[in-house]
Amino acid sequence: MCDTLVLRSHGQTWFAKNSDREAAEPQRLIRLPAVRGDRSPRVLTSYIEVPQTADRHGLVLSQPSWLWGGEMGVNDCGVAIGNEAVFTRLTLRQGDALLGMDLLRLGLERGGSAREALAVITEHLQAFGQGGAAGYRDKSFRYDNSFLLADADEAWVLETAGHLWAAKSVDSWAISNALTLGYEFDLHSPGLHDQARRLQCWDGKGDLHFAQAFDTRLLPWIGGAHQRRAQNQQWLTQCSGAPGFANLFSALRSHGQAGDDFQRHNNRQVCLHAGSFWRPSQTTASLVARLQGPASVLAATGTSAPCMSLFQPLSLSAESGAAVLTDPLTAIEQSLWWRFEAVHRRALMDRAFRQSLRNSRNALEAQLWLALQQPQVAWAQLAAQARQWHHDWRNQALQGSVPLNRWWRRQAQL
Repeated sequence: MCDTLVLRSHGQTWFAKNSDREAAEPQRLIRLPAVRGDRSPRVLTSYIEVPQTADRHGLVLSQPSWLWGGEMGVNDCGVAIGNEAVFTRLTLRQGDALLGMDLLRLGLERGGSAREALAVITEHLQAFGQGGAAGYRDKSFRYDNSFLLADADEAWVLETAGHLWAAKSVDSWAISNALTLGYEFDLHSPGLHDQARRLQCWDGKGDLHFAQAFDTRLLPWIGGAHQRRAQNQQWLTQCSGAPGFANLFSALRSHGQAGDDFQRHNNRQVCLHAGSFWRPSQTTASLVARLQGPASVLAATGTSAPCMSLFQPLSLSAESGAAVLTDPLTAIEQSLWWRFEAVHRRALMDRAFRQSLRNSRNALEAQLWLALQQPQVAWAQLAAQARQWHHDWRNQALQGSVPLNRWWRRQAQL
């Protein structure tokens, strides 16, 4: 389960996403440099090879540790993409193809604008299809994908079912694990209507409603997809006049009416916490971006649970983000994500610890974002402050003994 938002307001484009994955599934934020003149004929994605391109954009990518692709990212042109699992009538149940996260990385590496990235994704979707085991432990977990793509000048929602797709230009949109496009879309896959009839997804009467033709009901209902999207759409409406980083942090940290009573959580929360067979996913990484081409400003946690995590500022320049980025070659046990898990799990079980953590986080976060407004940003100093905060709270988390509940003990053993 995931939530992705885009908002174009007052000449600015804002992008935000919570990546929800299996509990205890590591995810790291990495920086991939631009490439020029690569002579490799093909590249191996998570499961299959596709033709390589000689020139590729540099990017910041939030990547589940076992995959080639990523959950969300921003490239050096200021193009942002986030993907969502959708459970359509055409989801491939067997075989390997491109994962939605592979399509996302291909779009960021090869697209200089949101529109170009959309073309990259749809061309690869039609040529190679989408599919393959997408779960960290649950290898039966398979899905199709929807995407939000944005840059400083435009934003698109792209939704897929098997090899088929439709896209719409938007200014304010949210996606949350269910198809959202209805009768109106600006672009679509060749022969969409004929194929929808042939596949018996549409009777050919009236106009084609993309979501009604291809979406399913059970998994979106279990995952609270429509309720989470409604919350995010309401937030987009309320904040359209004055969006900002603090507002987007608040949106991604929302628990709705359930608050911190995690036993009452039911997959209808934007900040998702795992805790049962019916609630196996949690927010494992979060990203916010104000898109301004190469001058785009990003904020990322690099850790689970945005309600407990520090949003660190970074840019597309190489000198930023040292305390939140992880070298792709670094062992996952040494990553920021993994080291923060002790803090995350202690905070889940210890209310007093959780409140102190948040108070400390709020104070430092305000300092970091105030410093970002200076004419010359001292990136090394910001990284040192963030690194010290993480170090101190990890030490506190490891002191004493607060036992995990039964469900979390089992996850820790897997």
